[in-house]
Amino acid sequence: MAAVAPGPAVAAADRLRITEIFLSLQGEARDAGWPTVFVRLTGCPLRCTYCDTAYAFHGGEWREIDAILAEVARHGVRHVCVTGGEPLAQKRCLALLSRLCDAGYRVSLETSGAIDIAGVDPRVSRVLDIKTPGSGELARNRWENLALLTPHDQVKFVLCGRTDYEWAREVLHRHALHARCEVLFSPSKSELAATELADWIVADRLPVRFQLQLHKLLWNDEPGR
Repeated sequence: MAAVAPGPAVAAADRLRITEIFLSLQGEARDAGWPTVFVRLTGCPLRCTYCDTAYAFHGGEWREIDAILAEVARHGVRHVCVTGGEPLAQKRCLALLSRLCDAGYRVSLETSGAIDIAGVDPRVSRVLDIKTPGSGELARNRWENLALLTPHDQVKFVLCGRTDYEWAREVLHRHALHARCEVLFSPSKSELAATELADWIVADRLPVRFQLQLHKLLWNDEPGR
């Protein structure tokens, strides 16, 4: 008896909508500076004021998970970052993350924190971007995610000014985030001078890591870099 080809519903279960897959240097968080393959998923339910990847909101193309892994492998590096958009907006992202871990990669996930992270493979380093008042998406924070964080994860605040800084400082202390995982404070490039933020962190002796996005310094936000 001839084999029956899988129907559309079966095939769809192994696909994700992808904006781009590219090799660059990781520009931020714990693995900054490492050659990294970025898998950028299409779509995001948020509209942050400082978003630098609005081109990933729409479009993209459907790719099978096997094909995604094959393209990642062709780049020949150990680090892989799954990003967006908001990658967790596509439910099959969870399967992709586990498959990447199974293949032996060091995997990180950049997520807005607006979607439940409980289902993410524990081998993945989750980089949770807490939305500040200046982002315009404060109400989208899913605070339940904070209790799920481990030392393997990271929390990031992108700050647009002094108001955001004071708000983030209060959240840091109220939730004792530095006791859960590494905490990163970054200036929004067009809104807050890096030196100002650095001075505030030092003056307050905050238990956080100051960071600048290397890819913006090196390539000025060019897509695919």
